[in-house]
Amino acid sequence: MDGYSFELITGPMSCGKTEELLRRVRRCIIAKKKVVVISPDVDTRAKGDYIESRSGLWLDAIKVKHSLQIMSCVREAQVVAIDELQFFDSNIVKVITQLMNDGKKVIGTGLELDFKAEPFGSMPELMCIATRVDKLHAVCMKCGCEHATRTQRLIDGHPADKSSPLIMIGGDETYEARCIKCYELPDVKAKKKALGLKLLQFNKD
Repeated sequence: MDGYSFELITGPMSCGKTEELLRRVRRCIIAKKKVVVISPDVDTRAKGDYIESRSGLWLDAIKVKHSLQIMSCVREAQVVAIDELQFFDSNIVKVITQLMNDGKKVIGTGLELDFKAEPFGSMPELMCIATRVDKLHAVCMKCGCEHATRTQRLIDGHPADKSSPLIMIGGDETYEARCIKCYELPDVKAKKKALGLKLLQFNKD
């Protein structure tokens, strides 16, 4: 089924989501489909109006700030490809639903979990309305297993604290894929609170 569909490609950082998106888009182009590629303007890793995979593949893309802007950019498109869905506002669910109802084929990528291993943005709803979901795995950069499903944020080479900002754009120096066993999420605030309670109890005793 070409139209009336939404293919969602998800997984952690470095699992090949954008590369798979570009592969599918290129097949649509070969099939002479009218394709429009969309990317959120918050993703500044690419220095121009395009999306690029870690392997160097790239395609021109329209950068948008709000999800509702997508509708005016894809009127003539048969296929709409959207990268980094987790960065869009909550209206992205309505937008993709409308695109499907309009008979378009939508292909999207997104991180289903943020660096705290919690559902990222509207990804849970998008996974529910998708007609196809492909969850990719990466290679764990700590132990080398091939089932990494977590995105580890690093600051100065060390796991980022739970209190750091939700969105922090970065590449391999900021994020790496890890398996559940190797994934780390320090919570300095909780440790300080626990230490304070211990000291308080010690003083009472």
